[in-house]
Amino acid sequence: MSSGGDCPGINATIRGVGKAAMTYGMEVLGILEGFHGLMYNDYIELDDRKLSGLLTLGGTILGTSREKPFKKKEGDVIADKPQLIKQNVAKMRLDCLVCIGGNGTQKTASQLSEIGLNVIGIPKTIDNDVWGTDVTFGFDTAVNIATDAIDRLHSTANSHKRVMVIELMGHNAGWLTLYAGVAGGGDVILIPELDYSIERVNEVLIERCRKGKPYSIVVIAEGIKSKKDGVRAGAYIAEQIEKGTNIETRVTVPGYMLRGGSPSPVDRILATRMGTYAAQLIHDHQFGTMVAIHNNEMSSVPLKETGGKTRLVPPDHFLIKKAKRIGIFFGQ
Repeated sequence: MSSGGDCPGINATIRGVGKAAMTYGMEVLGILEGFHGLMYNDYIELDDRKLSGLLTLGGTILGTSREKPFKKKEGDVIADKPQLIKQNVAKMRLDCLVCIGGNGTQKTASQLSEIGLNVIGIPKTIDNDVWGTDVTFGFDTAVNIATDAIDRLHSTANSHKRVMVIELMGHNAGWLTLYAGVAGGGDVILIPELDYSIERVNEVLIERCRKGKPYSIVVIAEGIKSKKDGVRAGAYIAEQIEKGTNIETRVTVPGYMLRGGSPSPVDRILATRMGTYAAQLIHDHQFGTMVAIHNNEMSSVPLKETGGKTRLVPPDHFLIKKAKRIGIFFGQ
């Protein structure tokens, strides 16, 4: 099953899990619409034919939802969702449930494991913020898309002698903004993990103009601090820059484009590796774990250690240090 936001590589992962599981003699079911499907016995059988052609396909053939069965909300018609899921898993005669998703999904997977279900988690998100793994599939594709967007802004910014602000996804983690910002030649990069001064940002942009650099690219994460309530980060920063520098400033928000489309070759390979490794963990009865990659080697971590944690960019990350060395400004 896949849960939470969609991202490139989910279908490739489903394919990896399914095809590898079949080599172990397992039967594979696909739960539809995330944890919602588990509550209503909504599933399909996945055979070799249904898994064909998934490697390059964006989105998820199983659908997804943001259902959180352990979180009660007003209007719920089901009193005890976790218990219903447990009953339905027994009815479907599932030996193991594979949960493909980000932080919220892995937390729910851990909670299902605690009530007695055999669960394996596979981390996915363009934000790259799942604790316990060096990287998640979907991240590389999003970096490619974001970098292409920044590349295209350079010509427009140069033509009009403007400051171009681009706001990227990531919630409270700055991985996508950091990597795409460096890859796209951003002049200023603002991420949630580092405090910034808008006054210093404006000083840097004015100084660039004095040095004969007529345009600037400012790459910011959606979760940066000190923005007005109800105003998107990009709009706030663009407003403050134009007000403080008198330089014409525009903002671009790629938004959901970063999550769509076919996965990059790197993500296709990573998704395949993670999917096949999940099948191996099932075969070895290593339940209650999440697939992880460390130093390019497949491994696993206990689900109970991943739930509720977020992997953030360390302030002393090597890429920040290298970027500062070549003159990229991070707001301090």
